[in-house]
Amino acid sequence: MQYIVVDLEATCWVDRSARRRNQMEIIEIGAVRLDADLEVVDEFDSFVRPVVNPQLSDFCTELTSITQADVDRADRFGVVFERFLTWIGEEPHRVCSWGAYDLDQFRLDCRRFGVLLPPWFEDTHINLKEEFALWRGVKRCGMAKALKQLNLPLEGVHHRGIDDARNIARIAQQLLPHIGANTTTPNTETADLPAT
Repeated sequence: MQYIVVDLEATCWVDRSARRRNQMEIIEIGAVRLDADLEVVDEFDSFVRPVVNPQLSDFCTELTSITQADVDRADRFGVVFERFLTWIGEEPHRVCSWGAYDLDQFRLDCRRFGVLLPPWFEDTHINLKEEFALWRGVKRCGMAKALKQLNLPLEGVHHRGIDDARNIARIAQQLLPHIGANTTTPNTETADLPAT
């Protein structure tokens, strides 16, 4: 069993209305592969070129540190997502993310661009934010707060997909032994914007 810890960055604006939420597009897929012993064995990171709103907002660039040049040079979602699925491979795995946002954003972009989201992607998903709250007996919180509760420093640039995936993987290394390999987490959390 392997664990794929994924974190997405998406187009965003100061205005966080529902209308804007539906316009968000993935601009980075960052992921870390943990083996059965929860050791980091591989990473995936790719920018994605947005097409609905191809020009990044100043807010988005400031939040994520992702520049217009980064996304202008990138492939579109369908190409990057196919590479990501190929990287995940066939070995038994569980997809993990911090909250329901990432899975919901994958659903949104797959629908938008006519790309199939494989059923196993949803079937194997573990909502680490919910599991962390259950394990620690606390309210659901952002990744940075969870790191602090575990006395782990936040490493890299917060709101960069690959750096957040690395940090979430560090939480997962402590959390996953407490939830068991056969856990299926229902995604009951309301997903609006990524938690900080």
